[in-house]
Amino acid sequence: MNAIVIKDPGAPEVLRLETREKPSPGPSEVLIKVAAAGVNRPDVSQRKGHYPPPPGAPQDIPGLEVSGVVEAVGSEVKTWEVGDEVCALVAGGGYAEYVCAPMEQCLIVPDGIPLEDAAALPETFFTVWNNLFQIGKFKSGERVLIHGGSSGIGVAAIQLVKAMGGTVYTTAGSTEKCFICEELGADLAINYRTEDFELELLAITSGDGVDIILDMVGGTYAEKNIRLLRYGGRLIMINAMQGKMGTVDLIRIMKNNLTLTGSTLRPQSVAYKGHLAKSLMNEVWPLLPDKIKPVIHARFALADAAQAHRLMETSTHIGKILLVP
Repeated sequence: MNAIVIKDPGAPEVLRLETREKPSPGPSEVLIKVAAAGVNRPDVSQRKGHYPPPPGAPQDIPGLEVSGVVEAVGSEVKTWEVGDEVCALVAGGGYAEYVCAPMEQCLIVPDGIPLEDAAALPETFFTVWNNLFQIGKFKSGERVLIHGGSSGIGVAAIQLVKAMGGTVYTTAGSTEKCFICEELGADLAINYRTEDFELELLAITSGDGVDIILDMVGGTYAEKNIRLLRYGGRLIMINAMQGKMGTVDLIRIMKNNLTLTGSTLRPQSVAYKGHLAKSLMNEVWPLLPDKIKPVIHARFALADAAQAHRLMETSTHIGKILLVP
């Protein structure tokens, strides 16, 4: 099979197309013939040498989400059959023509969603559901601030929180991105390049703030985030693109009963991810595609993975970037 391989950490040019042996599924795995693979920020971090795969995952083939057709199943697999169309979360190996996935981490392709487009669902929706709903304990009626609203995670979070009865505020880096975020359901999108999101949100909420903040920026955002949280608010970190260090008011955290937390999904157990998959099937998949839809910015051939990574690093995209073998 063809696969994109990282020989040494570095710039996008280190992503090379090579021929590798087609994998064979383990007893509780399925072999997927890949229709498309999603490109995500963790893939960029892995390419740079900052996000090593967990033990047991493909060590030099990136890719955390795919869609495709089941080509073979392991001896213990009862839930999937050859020919099933699925999308799946994987711990690595998605940038290839074939990949193995634990049976628990596969989901059916929702009715009305093209098979290729379904590759945009697993990583983003597993992440959003895990952080906002499982860890953040979102409740209908709460106010949620989502930083990076035009990212793959952002467009999923906006739609999901809105569909679940929340008020959604978001930040984005251009007028066009803000417009798209509001088209997707954001009650207010703030251009962080021209406006102070803290001042804008304090004004619109009459100084009351928000209940949950999903942050992938870090750095100087930490202080503003803490000041924006209402009593009992939750700040959830999923990345720190601006820097891992920030300053927070510890007294304010105590007085306002705030929670600061974060997570990474990749190293979690198959059982943990399987629980998330069941929740998504029950709670989120019925909302597709009427209330929630994947947003695809661009598609690249598998051989053009370096070009896809360059686009991601410009942060000019809105929604997901896909690789198509």
